[in-house]
Amino acid sequence: MNASDRTPADLLRSALAADPARPMVTFYDDATGERVELSVATFANWVAKTANLLQGDLAAEPGDRVALLLPAHWQSAVWLLACSSVGVVADVQGDPAAADLVVTGPDTLDAARACRGERIALALRPLGGRFPQPPEGFADYAVEVPSQGDRFAPYAPVDPDAPALVAGGVELTGAQLVARAREDASGLGLAPGSRLLSGRTFDGWDGLSAGLFAPLAAGGSVVLCRHLGELGADGLAKRVVSERVTNTAV
Repeated sequence: MNASDRTPADLLRSALAADPARPMVTFYDDATGERVELSVATFANWVAKTANLLQGDLAAEPGDRVALLLPAHWQSAVWLLACSSVGVVADVQGDPAAADLVVTGPDTLDAARACRGERIALALRPLGGRFPQPPEGFADYAVEVPSQGDRFAPYAPVDPDAPALVAGGVELTGAQLVARAREDASGLGLAPGSRLLSGRTFDGWDGLSAGLFAPLAAGGSVVLCRHLGELGADGLAKRVVSERVTNTAV
C-alpha cells in the first residue's frame, strides 16, 4: 500500500489501483454454509454504492455518527469502508439513541429503534438478499443499494485527523486507524498477498483489524468466518488448505 494513505478509503483506492481482480474478502457463515468471495473491484463497487446511499439518500455528513449494529460479515466490512469514504464516524456496536443514523442486522432491530434518525436494516441473507418482509420503520439495504451509483466522490474531502471509528470504547481518527492497522499487519506477519483467516467478532478493534483493516493495510486479503466454532478442527484445517490461508487470527 502507499505510504501516503491516511484513511481506510485511501487504502482501498490503493488496493484497487494495484490489483482490482485479486480477492479482498472471502466470507463464510458456518451456521448456514454460505460462502461469498469478493474481489477488490467488486468490494469497492459495493463500498461506492453504499457511500452514495449514505451521502445522497440518507444525507449523512462528515462528523455524523453511524451506529453499526452488525456482526462479522462481508456487508459489515462494506459499511465500515463506506463510512470512511463519506467521513462519518462508524460507532461499532454503539448506542443507537446517541447516533445520527443506525445500520442494523436482523438480530438487533429492537435496539436500533432507539435511533431517531434514519434506520437501515440488513437481512444478512446469502448473496445480499432482501428481507422477505421489510421491518417496519427501516429501509431495506438490499432494496436501496442496487440503484446507487458505481462511483463515489465525497462532497467534501475527508479529514484524516477527524474521528473515523469508535470500537470497544476506543476512538480513532482515520490516520490513527491506518497506522494501527499497519502495526497489526506487521504483528500478524502479513505481507502483500497474505491470506488471513479470521474467526474474531466485530465487537472490538482486534476483530475489526483482523477481519478487515490489517489485511487491507498489508495488501492482503481476509477469509472472514462467522460461527467458526461450528466448523470443527478438521474442517478448519481443510479450509486453511483450500483457501490458501497464510496466517490465522482465531
